Amino acid sequence: MAQPTVVIIGAGQAGFQVAVSLRELHYDGRIVVIGDEPHAPYQRPPLSKIYLLGECTDEQLLLRPATYYAQHGIDLITGKRAVAIDRSRRKVALEDDSVIDYDHLVLAMGARNRPLPVPGADLPNVCFLRTMDEAAALKARLSHTKSAVVIGAGFIGLEFAASARKQGIDVTVLDVADRPMARALSKTMSAVFMREHEKLGIKLRFKTQVMHLLGGPEGVSAVETVDGQVLPADLVVIGIGVIPNVDLAATCDLAVENGIVVDEFLQTSDPYISAVGDIAAHPNPYAPGARVRLESIQNASDQARCVAARIMGQQPAAYDALPWFWSTQGPLKLQMAGMPAADCEEVFRGEPGGSVCSVFLFRGDKLVCVETLNRPAEHMLARKLIAQRIPVTPQQVADLKFDLKSLLPKPPAAA
Repeated sequence: MAQPTVVIIGAGQAGFQVAVSLRELHYDGRIVVIGDEPHAPYQRPPLSKIYLLGECTDEQLLLRPATYYAQHGIDLITGKRAVAIDRSRRKVALEDDSVIDYDHLVLAMGARNRPLPVPGADLPNVCFLRTMDEAAALKARLSHTKSAVVIGAGFIGLEFAASARKQGIDVTVLDVADRPMARALSKTMSAVFMREHEKLGIKLRFKTQVMHLLGGPEGVSAVETVDGQVLPADLVVIGIGVIPNVDLAATCDLAVENGIVVDEFLQTSDPYISAVGDIAAHPNPYAPGARVRLESIQNASDQARCVAARIMGQQPAAYDALPWFWSTQGPLKLQMAGMPAADCEEVFRGEPGGSVCSVFLFRGDKLVCVETLNRPAEHMLARKLIAQRIPVTPQQVADLKFDLKSLLPKPPAAA
């Protein structure tokens, strides 16, 4: 009788965690992890920060030493793409014409960079920053870069900008929105980040769009915007978001809608296929009425553990973890918990003009999201308030003398 097999397509944080969790739960079948990058699973968050600054080696990025996988009976296949899924026979075909049978398939293909559709986007020294290879190429260029233009004022763009500025590079950030991290942050916290990045010497230009990247065979030389600005640049970094890698799922008739559609148990319409991480469009109790696709380490890891437990036959548990995120941009450590909405009331907590503060977001009388800057203890407290649905009022939040910890349930007295 053939050995039962779980095949995981995707060797990022989510795919890695599924394999590790299965072994921790004593799964005794075969585990196959397929990654299209040539590297063993590695951490992405340091790429735009300490890795670019030369404070982290390739080996230190690895989630586990290269020897871990053989020692734990995990077949790690790197540098190969899965190209087809035969759902009726439960087989996965790779680009080298090999075929792997599965009893359960986990899709964890993540996402890819969204391209910039303008002339000159393919010039030398026009870069992305998502993979280890992209980060290594960028790091090699920074030592002889004088001016950089970043297209996109999201997390990756601003993380890179802060790292480049720390190395003395002249940095300008462009975005079509009217403020930094507009899709993720409240207006109040966006304003704080705009002020603090400008203090670092980063130039921010909003409500502008790139029309053309100028240059020649030697590389990019400038960025031209639709309003006539020409910004000199010997390096351009594009960070305008990502596209979920749903092509493989779509070709085998799995439902796709801004990601692979899954139920509350992270199962697709096929009971033998699950999807996790950046690619999974899932119902979330903190975003009622809509499926969401979350791009975070927390989401990838928690979903992976949830699926591993279900594969092991444990009582299926709905994925209902509170979403939380972070971004380190030079001296600025942003942490968020919950899911904001455009109609939220924003309540600032902190000293005006400082770089240590929080913004609490309320929908009606319900706290739904908290953003903290350089306040890790308050972030942890906020996560408890939201996850445990502990009542708190805007007035209490705005009062710096009010101790928010007093709202938490008291631990039971010792017997």
